[in-house]
Amino acid sequence: MALFHPVTEKEVTKAIVGSFLRQLEEYVDSDVIIIGGGPSGLIAGMELGKAGHKVLVIERNNYLGGGFWVGGYFMNKLTLRAPAQVILDELEVPYSAASEGLYVADAHHACAKLITTTCDAGVKFLSLTLLEDLVVHDDRVAGVVVNWSPIAYLPREVSALDPIPLETSVVIDATGHDACAARKLEQRGVLKLAGEGALWIEKSEETVVEHTGEVYPGLVVAGMAVAAVYGLPRMGPTFGAMLLSGKRAAEVTMEALSRIGKT
Repeated sequence: MALFHPVTEKEVTKAIVGSFLRQLEEYVDSDVIIIGGGPSGLIAGMELGKAGHKVLVIERNNYLGGGFWVGGYFMNKLTLRAPAQVILDELEVPYSAASEGLYVADAHHACAKLITTTCDAGVKFLSLTLLEDLVVHDDRVAGVVVNWSPIAYLPREVSALDPIPLETSVVIDATGHDACAARKLEQRGVLKLAGEGALWIEKSEETVVEHTGEVYPGLVVAGMAVAAVYGLPRMGPTFGAMLLSGKRAAEVTMEALSRIGKT
């Protein structure tokens, strides 16, 4: 006796292709595009999605979470300094106190919860997708130009694949140390990135959150992209500022959307 309903191979393929293309067509125009699906990008997407905004996350890898998955030195534990543990409370992730004001949690549990909550907020994703360029109209970022990330590893002779543009009202650069979106503007002489400083956990976490914001009309930087833009120290294997910077990026983005009439 068959346990599964009979389905042909072509039906499976049509379901995948049709669903993907319908979603891509719907999200060629979004309220917000977030470049980078690490902790700051996911938190920003979660907050914006909960607020009812149409959000697309672009991720160059075939998985979400960035360094949030592995914690420090591939030991699958992550640390957060107070008051960032409140976000773990919101996500219902268990943690314990390692010392006064310092908390430790299972990286896999925290990352899985964050991804699930972001998906539940209605955020959509394009994985294995890289940022090739920004769309800029009238001195304002108006979209992104993307391509399949595997082409970066192919010989130029076989990788001459044209990218596609996607329109949006605001772009969030959550690409970490690389600050990929901000660097596209630097290449045009619009911004000048100071470059990331040496590791200094206490100073870095405070300043990354403080400097999270709009660096050019329509472009918000979050997480370690902030450090790369402003020359701030890196923070190493603790993630509180990543999460709080993502929340701050969402707030700044909603303010920017409100200014252009996208509430």
